[in-house]
Amino acid sequence: MINLPEWLENELKAQYNDEIVEQIKQGFESERKTTFRVNTIKSNDQEIIEELESNQIKYKIINKNLVENVQTPTIFVLENDIEIRKTKIYNEGKIYIQNLSSMMPPLFLNPKEQEDILDMAAAPGGKTTQMAAMSNNKANITACERNTIRLDKMLYNINKQGANIYCINKNSIELDDFLKFDKILLDAPCTGSGTINDKTNFEKHLTKSLLEKTTKTQEKLLNKAIKLLKKDGELIYSTCSIFKKENDEIIQKVISQNPNIRLEKIDILNKENINMIKGIEEKTITILPNEYFEGFYIAKLVK
Repeated sequence: MINLPEWLENELKAQYNDEIVEQIKQGFESERKTTFRVNTIKSNDQEIIEELESNQIKYKIINKNLVENVQTPTIFVLENDIEIRKTKIYNEGKIYIQNLSSMMPPLFLNPKEQEDILDMAAAPGGKTTQMAAMSNNKANITACERNTIRLDKMLYNINKQGANIYCINKNSIELDDFLKFDKILLDAPCTGSGTINDKTNFEKHLTKSLLEKTTKTQEKLLNKAIKLLKKDGELIYSTCSIFKKENDEIIQKVISQNPNIRLEKIDILNKENINMIKGIEEKTITILPNEYFEGFYIAKLVK
């Protein structure tokens, strides 16, 4: 069993019952499968399947819709990412390697052609480019990233996938309030507690002080997102954390500060291979880590 720092173990036990804590710890130990989506800007399912089979790469397909009334891109599951990174379809940006959990926020946001969309903390661009593909590359997407190294990585990924996205090297908190968007994705900076596994040196960066620092940033970003959202606009708040302090508690606090915002119920249709907990009034989702999914949190707000 993975050895967690005492403070982290106590944090989990304070939030979840023993059964859930055990599931989380087992999830941390799981050998996570590699998943990727087809980049429909450049390719299609048939081309990807032909390339996989010509390279004798074993795969499984998930082609069931995960969110009601939203077309889920075809998702391929591999045992690892070693062989796929050598292929033509990978090098030409026709696929994007992305964990299943990371694909969920854009699905719940459901970007459409011509909508004004903001990705507030966008690098490395997986969700950003997914939104571009979902909107047939015709949404007006603005992506913010304050870190220049991460911005360069995002620009590389965007160019590789042929996505039409306007990128800004800026902290989204500093955006002018007169800007308004139909939809906003805030995949907030977080502790990354949902991504722990026994191959990462998580003890070096995942500390109690980081948790305290991160929640302050998340609250500021979420309040800013609400200011930038048009009336009747939709906002997805997500983290790759399983700490309630970064998730439901942030949502509850910000809703209490903004009477013009409401929480909208979300759900995952196809619950195969997923362990999930409902949060505030059964409206928010916490995905527990396992071999398919990283630990993740998603909430949807409407102005």
